[in-house]
Amino acid sequence: MQTMDTFNFAGKKAFVRVDFNVPLDENFNITDDTRIRAAIPTLKKILKDGGSVIIGSHLGRPKGPTDKFSLKHILPRVSELLGVDVQFANDCIGEEAEAKAAALRPGEALLLENLRFYAEEEGKPRLAADATEEETAKAKKEVKESQKEFTRKLASYADVYVNDAFGTAHRAHASTALIADHFDADNKLFGYLLQNEITAVEKVMNETQRPFTAIMGGSKVSTKIEIIKNLLDKVDNLILAGGMTYTFAKAFGGKIGDSIVEDDKLDLAKELVELAKEKGVNLVLATDAKIADSFSNDAKTDFAPVTEIPDGWEGLDIGPESEKAFAEIIKNSKTILWNGPVGVFEFDNFDKGSRAVSNAIVDATQKGAFSLVGGGDSVACVNKFGQADEVSYVSTGGGALLEMIEGKVLPGIKAIRGY
Repeated sequence: MQTMDTFNFAGKKAFVRVDFNVPLDENFNITDDTRIRAAIPTLKKILKDGGSVIIGSHLGRPKGPTDKFSLKHILPRVSELLGVDVQFANDCIGEEAEAKAAALRPGEALLLENLRFYAEEEGKPRLAADATEEETAKAKKEVKESQKEFTRKLASYADVYVNDAFGTAHRAHASTALIADHFDADNKLFGYLLQNEITAVEKVMNETQRPFTAIMGGSKVSTKIEIIKNLLDKVDNLILAGGMTYTFAKAFGGKIGDSIVEDDKLDLAKELVELAKEKGVNLVLATDAKIADSFSNDAKTDFAPVTEIPDGWEGLDIGPESEKAFAEIIKNSKTILWNGPVGVFEFDNFDKGSRAVSNAIVDATQKGAFSLVGGGDSVACVNKFGQADEVSYVSTGGGALLEMIEGKVLPGIKAIRGY
């Protein structure tokens, strides 16, 4: 399979699928350009070789063309980071896009308008709320048919296809998977970012140095069931924290006050504890919490065992006992996966637990452990603490990362390497 370093882009036009789905404020200023910066090495390599790039991305979840989700808002920043005056096409498959792509010269770049302005990108019809079953079935069939032409049109702009969008690699969309069928094996490849993501995840899951510790945070057990089950076959230690702590605490008869809880998942929590025992995995839950009398940075706070939280109070972070226990396990690990903070880290008053976890991961990494941090909130965590450069790898993918950890084959990866 071709790689960015083995492929010579001289004289070639490359369609590069990136993930420029960046957050914008109310004035359309980019508040975090991490995803744009992550794709720049791939784009620069193509231009340096003497190739030209046609950049495709989505932004948000539009239901059709809308100024709010136009990629023109990010064009100046893309040009600045790439170091060339990037052209813009007001449509991704119209005559203007076709003409501008055809006219591109070596060293030039073109950014297409938001691919998701077309329902064909995702392959899902946009229906009225009161659509009948018959209308729905007809619309689905029609959009799948028109998706073929949409995909063919995008592919026709270029000689080579490069997928550098890990954030959407778990979607079988036109530009992330289907387009690859229009290029032969020697003319489709992963960009640097996507290749690095694959390497990092496969290193954690397939080349594990032990002990292997996974820290799973987040508010709900329900969103992490499959990942937790898959990890129980792989890890030595599984630390479950964040809001899901209180579902486990309640499942075993604890009093959790007003803490977040999934009452319909209490039996599942018990099952997971039993499953961990069966598989010989050290399942670690918080024993104490920093509690608050309201969901606010300025709330009155105290500490309590997770099973003895008074009414009117809720757990918003782990307590010092749990901090110490988590850190001890993490520091003695050789492979570490962190997905999800252990408290409401956005509030400075409740970020101490997540900071303790992050510090322990950095310590272990310095001693030679391989650490992978992924999922939007975990990435925001290490960025907030200024420690993104002190862990082995920070993943740009949320859903894609989790699906890979679950053991699923991602369409965007399979489309290029075949598995």
